[in-house]
Amino acid sequence: MRLLYRIVAIATVPAWMWTHAESAAAQDFNERWSIIPKAHAEPAPEPPEQTNQSPPPQPRIGEEPTRSSEDHSAPRSFNRVFSGKASYYSYPKRKTASGAKFDRNSLTAAHRNLPFGTYVRVTDLKSSKSVVVRITDRGPWVRGRVIDLSLGAARSLEITDRGVAQVRAEVL
Repeated sequence: MRLLYRIVAIATVPAWMWTHAESAAAQDFNERWSIIPKAHAEPAPEPPEQTNQSPPPQPRIGEEPTRSSEDHSAPRSFNRVFSGKASYYSYPKRKTASGAKFDRNSLTAAHRNLPFGTYVRVTDLKSSKSVVVRITDRGPWVRGRVIDLSLGAARSLEITDRGVAQVRAEVL
């Protein structure tokens, strides 16, 4: 009798699954492999109504632009000036995190979160020499350092013999 119950149970489970399962052929690729469930998705919010607004006034040359509190499209704000330890790096022919080819003699630098293409004036506090570098890479990955300079930028500041220098950096 137990054998009969087992056979019925084993045959019933696949039959129930077959009748209640949704065919994979009825789904397209994106529905089948999406990590977001489609059954409980909320509809997209309605876009705000567009009104004719005059553009904000342009600041005069030399003035800082003002940002309203409603301007949500403003880029992430960064500290304009920061200081700390800087080191330099140099490696042969590889790509940077921005995708650009690394040139050890160019005036570039690596920073953890400044946008690629940002120009930064780096001043050595010991010698007061400064250099303007462009952020093209991510780093430094050593605790306590704020910026990694390329070999060319480090030579401009004359910090290659020290390796690490106390600097002041200003985002331009």
